[in-house]
Formats: sequence, structure tokens, C-alpha cells
Amino acid sequence: MRALPLFHRVTGRPVIVLGDGDGAEPKRRLVERAGGSVVTDMAAGIAAGARLAFVAHDDAARCEGDAARLRAAGLLVNVVDRPELCDFTTPSLLEREPVLIALGSDGTSAGLVKQLRLRLEGLLPADLGQLALALQAARGALRRRWPTGAERRRALDAALAQGGVLDPLREGAAGRVEPWLADAGAGGPRATTIDLVIGSDDPDDLTLRQARLLGTADALLVPEGFPPAILARARADAIRLAPNNVSAQAGLILRLQHTG
Repeated sequence: MRALPLFHRVTGRPVIVLGDGDGAEPKRRLVERAGGSVVTDMAAGIAAGARLAFVAHDDAARCEGDAARLRAAGLLVNVVDRPELCDFTTPSLLEREPVLIALGSDGTSAGLVKQLRLRLEGLLPADLGQLALALQAARGALRRRWPTGAERRRALDAALAQGGVLDPLREGAAGRVEPWLADAGAGGPRATTIDLVIGSDDPDDLTLRQARLLGTADALLVPEGFPPAILARARADAIRLAPNNVSAQAGLILRLQHTG
């Protein structure tokens, strides 16, 4: 990745937006939608403790000067349509409150990102956010049913997977949370171990099954020299261990613990 994707909470906080042109108004609306307080004066915003700033002057030299002053004051700066001057970029947003999906291309092609968002809009059910809220409300019941974090992850992975009872791409999943908890077997799905034999160090050569297993594994036993590009497709929070019983010469064998 060339940029670190983050969700920055600005509710009730000042955000500087400079400029009067067409590029400034969308940034003001964006900040207000996120609950931030728009400040249009640089000095006032800095004094108020702003940490983010958008610069959208029509004059390029003025943009460069304001960006330099803001950055010197310790703020992260976005200069509209000038990715080379940006500390951060604003993604294209797909909202299913409270689910928020952000798509970006590191400033390379806003048009491409827009079309991806429009395609995804048609795939995601309108009630996807209700599923997120239902799962939040069920946290206590989930902990009682599956006391350990690993058990809860395995149970949720199975339920939320494609074709699962809580498949997020199917309408009405929120209404199935309580029946799922009531019917779920005690202890949840069992963890099993599988050796994943990779035929290439190119992640684009992974089969759909291999990509799914990597994305749901709770633990990875990684032999020395295993391709990092393949590991990048695994869950970031999966435990990674050096195996004692996977041959180092087996180079492209990865042992996974996953939901059975």
C-alpha cells in the first residue's frame, strides 16, 4: 500500500476548509456530514486545535503557500486536485450507516473509484447497516454463547460467509441474528488445520478457495521465506507462528487454522 487507510473521527472538532471555489464547498459538506465544525480562517482554526485542513483556492500559488503554512503548524493537509501536495486524500464513500466503505486510488483516478462505488452500491443491501447494529446489540449474547474471542470469530466467520445464515449480501440478515444465536450449537464451529499448497508467489494466482481460507484463518504457521505478498492477503489480526513441523524446503506450504 502507498497510503494507510484510516477513519478519522472529527465529531465536534474543528476542521479548516480554505477557499471559495467549486472545490471548497464539497469539502465543507463532507466535514459537516462527519460531524465536524468547519473553520474558514487559518489562524482561528489553528488556535482552536484543528488537526486536519482542506485547501481549495483557485490560485495554485496560494494553495501551495497555505499548505506549507498549515503543515508547518502540524496539520495534515489535503489540497484539492493536487495529490502531490496532499498528506491525505478523501475516498469515495459508500454508506450503509453505521457501515462506511471507503474506496480510494491514492489520487490516481477518481473516475475509476466512482465507477467501483456505483457497482458496489448495487451489490450491498440497503439494510446492511441494520445487521451491524444487530450484531452490536448481540455482543453480550455472543460472549455468553462463545466465551473466548477465537470462538466468537469462528462462529461469526461461518455465519457471515457467503451463503451463511448472516450473509451480509442477503437482505434481511439483521432479522436472522437472534434466531441464529438461539439455534447455534454450543461451542460454535470447530477449528481445523489445513496445509495450503501455493503454486506461485504471485497473489493473483491464488484460487478463490485459497483466498477465502487465507482471509478467515485465525492462525498461520509460516515457514521461513514464505512470500510476503501472499501473507498480505491474510487477516491482519491472525496470529503468525514459525512452525516446527513444516519443512523449510517446502517453501510454498502454509499451515492454517481455520473454521471447519
